[in-house]
Amino acid sequence: MEYIHFEKQEGSLCAQHCLNSLLQGPYFTPVDLAQHARELDEAERQTMAEGDINSADYVKFMNQPSSNMDDSGFFSIQVICRALEVWNLTAIPYSSPNVESARQNPAGEKAFICNLQQHWFTIRKLGRQWFNLNSTASGPELISETYLSLFLTQLQNEGYSIFVVRGVFPDCESDKILTLLPVDPTKVKSTSTRGKSKNVAKNNDTKTLEPKQVDVDEVRRKREQFYSARFNNDSGTSSSQTSQTITSPSQEETEEEMLQRALALSLTQG
Repeated sequence: MEYIHFEKQEGSLCAQHCLNSLLQGPYFTPVDLAQHARELDEAERQTMAEGDINSADYVKFMNQPSSNMDDSGFFSIQVICRALEVWNLTAIPYSSPNVESARQNPAGEKAFICNLQQHWFTIRKLGRQWFNLNSTASGPELISETYLSLFLTQLQNEGYSIFVVRGVFPDCESDKILTLLPVDPTKVKSTSTRGKSKNVAKNNDTKTLEPKQVDVDEVRRKREQFYSARFNNDSGTSSSQTSQTITSPSQEETEEEMLQRALALSLTQG
C-alpha cells in the first residue's frame, strides 16, 4: 500500500523505522537520533560530575560505552522519547496507571510502540483501521479492532515492552486516504491470520498490502451509473413511491456509504 509510509529493516535501524512509521514520514535519520543520544549522554555525564569527578563511580561511568546508542544502530527508549518530544508526543508504559484507559480500550488510542531486546516497531491507527508496521515484515499488516487487544496481550506474553503514544500527531496523507477509503479486510493479509510466533520481530512470512490504485473520479462516475441503473429498475413502481425514494435522504445511503459501494463496484469491474 504505497500511501502508508513503511520502512523495511536496514541493519539495526529499527528505532528510526519505528519513529518514521509512527509519524508516517521520513522525519528522522540515524544522524538525528545519534545527536539526541549524545545530548542524553552529556546530560548524564554532567549529573555524575556533580559529585566527585575523581570517584570510582565517575571513572567507571566515563569508561563505559553509551547506554543510549551503539555502533549497530540501536537507540534506547530515552532517545525515542526525546525524539517524540520534538513533536510534543509522549510515550507512556502500557502498564502505567496513567494509561488504564488504554488497557481497557486500546482501540481508543492512536499508536503504540513495542520493544523486545534491540527491536522496535510501531502499531498505528490510520483512518479507522489499525496496522502493524513492523519493519521486519514485507509490508503493513492490517489488525482488526477486535484483535488489537489480543495482539497486545500476546506481545506482552512474549516479553515485549509496550508504550502508548499520546499527543497531537502530525497530519499525514495515509490517515486522510484511509479515512475515506479503508482497506478491505478480505483482500489483504492481516496480523491475526499469521498464527502465533515465538518472536514477532522475526516473522517475515506476510504479504505486502497491495490494493488496486483507485481513480476517485472514476469511482464517482461508476457510483452515478449504479444509482441510475437502480432508479431505472425501480421505474415500474408508483410515481409517489419513486418521489419518496428520491426526496427522503434518511432512506438512502450516506455519501460515504455510496462512495464505498461504488468503489467496490469499480474494483470488481476493473
